[in-house]
Amino acid sequence: MPTSIEAIVSAYVRLKNRQALEHMRELRRQLLKPLQSKSSIDTAQSRDFILEDIRVIEGGLEQLRSPPHG
Repeated sequence: MPTSIEAIVSAYVRLKNRQALEHMRELRRQLLKPLQSKSSIDTAQSRDFILEDIRVIEGGLEQLRSPPHG
């Protein structure tokens, strides 16, 4: 079963909505910045979730860059 972010990215890929994917990626990058600079609390799990979201979003963007198969 796909995760929520995978389902959202898949929908945007089907709709060829590159702008929405780029916006989602930028928002997550903004969320990641303060987490990377915190040393007084353990932010590893939050960082991991955001990095996974970014990975999935970038996979969707790559699908939009690639020519369709078949």
